[in-house]
Amino acid sequence: MKIYEGLNNLPDIKNAVVTSGTFDGVHLGHQKILNRIKQTANDLNGETVLITFWPHPRLVLYPNEHNLKLLSTFEEKAALLKEFGLDHLVTIPFTKEFSQLSSEQFIQQVLIEKIHTRMLVIGYDHRFGKNREGGFEYLKANVGKYHFQLEEISREDIDQVGISSTKIRNALEMGDIKTANEFLGRAYEINGLVIKGEQIGRSIGFPTANIHIPNDYKLIPCDGAYAVEVKVDDQFFKGMLNIGNRPTLKGIHQTVEVNLFEFSDDLYDKRITVYFKEYLRPEQKFANLDGLKQQLKKDRLKAISIFQNNDPKHKTL
Repeated sequence: MKIYEGLNNLPDIKNAVVTSGTFDGVHLGHQKILNRIKQTANDLNGETVLITFWPHPRLVLYPNEHNLKLLSTFEEKAALLKEFGLDHLVTIPFTKEFSQLSSEQFIQQVLIEKIHTRMLVIGYDHRFGKNREGGFEYLKANVGKYHFQLEEISREDIDQVGISSTKIRNALEMGDIKTANEFLGRAYEINGLVIKGEQIGRSIGFPTANIHIPNDYKLIPCDGAYAVEVKVDDQFFKGMLNIGNRPTLKGIHQTVEVNLFEFSDDLYDKRITVYFKEYLRPEQKFANLDGLKQQLKKDRLKAISIFQNNDPKHKTL
């Protein structure tokens, strides 16, 4: 997959089969559209193109009104799209100036002049242009002058999947990892850098890696303990993770800490990926470190049981 930032210096894309949108999370609903453009491109001997926008439009248009958290960073989204087999990812920097383009300007300047679209595939509720004025009905009424084919993913197809990025965000914020993963078609992930912590876990036999998440817009699931798999240097390790303020230790800031099973190497300054498998319990305050230690032993046994009862292999697209 080739990635382009902006619309300049695009190559000649053969029989471009195009869709557009934010595609946050690349969930099963998005994958339905991606499958369709892949199938169409194969029929037309063409190439697939996704036009996306970064930053997320809502972060630019309503910076003070929406505390929007995203399911995927741009890097995560790009990796998922590459894994899915997309040919071209065109990223348009979303600015307030760009948001003023009318739907007709977007069609002419982006879809026709820059991409040379052969076929456009969009969902029934997809909107584009200033104030979201453009949509399928507008395209359908004017498609004769655009010289590209048009296809809509129908309401029935989309509603049958019954999935949205908002539903996934809500599930994660409630600790409903099972529902979120079902909608995503894979385990929800976070990526971060391991930094040095207070090393209190090590003193009670549960050494943890303190993970710094560099993007403040990335959605972190609700506070609590989780069974997770962690990717370190292309190897997968099972473990358990805690999100929260560590009330037993009188913490005041949220931390994300993971304890890996059967792992003893140094993790400092490594970038790791955490895949959420199941919610274990809410965060709790214990009377002392021994109480915390006893609960961690129970958490570990529960997590191991979860891994034994599920497919041990990491599920990808």
